[in-house]
Amino acid sequence: MHIKTVVSSLLTALLLAAPAYAAPDLTAPEALAAAQAGKVKLIDIRTQREWRETGIAPGAGRVDMYQGAAAFAKGIEAATGGDKNAPIALICRTGNRTTQAQKFLQSQGYTQVYNVKEGMAGSSAGPGWLKRGMPVDACRNC
Repeated sequence: MHIKTVVSSLLTALLLAAPAYAAPDLTAPEALAAAQAGKVKLIDIRTQREWRETGIAPGAGRVDMYQGAAAFAKGIEAATGGDKNAPIALICRTGNRTTQAQKFLQSQGYTQVYNVKEGMAGSSAGPGWLKRGMPVDACRNC
């Protein structure tokens, strides 16, 4: 079975068992402003290949969602210093993965998980980080 299928199945099972939480969203410009002001830690949950292809938002943490649920949780824990109340904003390509990851992290006790729902490439939620011409840094060590 492909790793993406396994991770997706695991996250789906966890989401079905998770209690319902409010799902706060941020636009790409709101996420950038909040990150620059130190109000949230922006975390890019795409793959290494995606980071290399498009670059990442300046200062964003990188935690590949497809490395497995336990490793993903450990990566988020490292990015937040273990503080489940730390405000974090998740970004992926189109907001699909961040929606799943947001619910998963909330089910794990994270209290301030924001979703950059338009993602890097855009979606029905907005044009996306790249089409808005927002800053990116090359990911040289991906």
